[in-house]
Amino acid sequence: MPAGAAVPILRSFSEGEARDFYLRYLGFDVLFEHRFAPEAPLYMGLRLGNCEIHLSEHHGDASPGSAVRIEVSDIDAFHAEITARGHARLRPGIEDQSWGAREVNLRDPFGNRLVFWQST
Repeated sequence: MPAGAAVPILRSFSEGEARDFYLRYLGFDVLFEHRFAPEAPLYMGLRLGNCEIHLSEHHGDASPGSAVRIEVSDIDAFHAEITARGHARLRPGIEDQSWGAREVNLRDPFGNRLVFWQST
């Protein structure tokens, strides 16, 4: 049986910071939001193009400091978009790697590392 795409779950601690970073700064769209009760932690599905990730405030769902690689078709355009939006704590550049990739490395507000990359 063929497998589908993997969907990483990343730990988050603040709904406001998650929305600012992932929605406003990176441009993800919300697929769904779930809470077991109004005061319960948020579990949220996000999408950017064909990339889907989940963010969870539940302590048992994921470890802070995880890493995920996200392929983009045009790293220069992606970099220009996030640079134009701006972020108070981030000024990423594009790194040319010896293994044939160009990358933009980011840390979200919760210590997770996101590597947006394009093959050269």
